[in-house]
Amino acid sequence: MKTYKSLLFLGLILTTSLASAQQFSEHSLGLRLGDGNGFGSEISYQYGLSEQNRLEIDLGWNDGDDFDGFKLTGVYQWVWNLEGNFNWYAGAGAGFGSYEYEVTQPNSPVFNEDETFLLAAGQIGIEYNFNEIPLQLSIDTRPELGFGDYNDDLEFDLALGIRYRF
Repeated sequence: MKTYKSLLFLGLILTTSLASAQQFSEHSLGLRLGDGNGFGSEISYQYGLSEQNRLEIDLGWNDGDDFDGFKLTGVYQWVWNLEGNFNWYAGAGAGFGSYEYEVTQPNSPVFNEDETFLLAAGQIGIEYNFNEIPLQLSIDTRPELGFGDYNDDLEFDLALGIRYRF
């Protein structure tokens, strides 16, 4: 009987700790549809650190005839409830990327350029989380300050986010 009570107590402690851990471990995965400052739409992942804070990681890429590149951005976000399922959020972060640009024309020299660059980013947006289905819709803007030859100025990106929450 004593073993049964000990196992029951241990099970209760584990269940309580796992339930509280899941409360702070929400995940969202989807797309951030925007220009991506030349890198196109991005695969977007959000990891909930708490109910008011999360980390968003976005991977954008461009694989064209003349331009190949990627950009990885991470933003720490603060989330505030507006009303019901509407939230607004703001954050700051950084990222890096790499690209290769090559133009080949008949009777002309080949133009080839490549670079790896760094960037600082901010983000502000609004989102809606559906109750009936695990879907999140958002719209945000992300100003990025680039440090490199290709990306060396302040650019603004406006995007629509569609993410599956789990």
